[in-house]
Amino acid sequence: MTWLFVAALLTAATLFYVFYIPGRLFLGPENTRASYLRERKDAVYENLRDLNFEYQAGKVPEGDYQQMKSSLQDEAAALLAEIARLESNPALQKGNRS
Repeated sequence: MTWLFVAALLTAATLFYVFYIPGRLFLGPENTRASYLRERKDAVYENLRDLNFEYQAGKVPEGDYQQMKSSLQDEAAALLAEIARLESNPALQKGNRS
């Protein structure tokens, strides 16, 4: 009988630990469209650096390098244009990610 009580108590404590939600949760800073675009811009720049390194190391053929570089540069230009548009109109910054 004692082992049943101990098992029930242990089960209740485990369920409480797993499913307990505190009254106040820290969700971190609010994400805005501009912050998402800045993170994406950083990722594209990092990809460009990696691509240049791989090309210089001889791991990427010339044709593929030019195509990927052009694609990444186009994406970076589009991101920078949208960031500039959002910074010129702060009311747009709180929009959803799309």
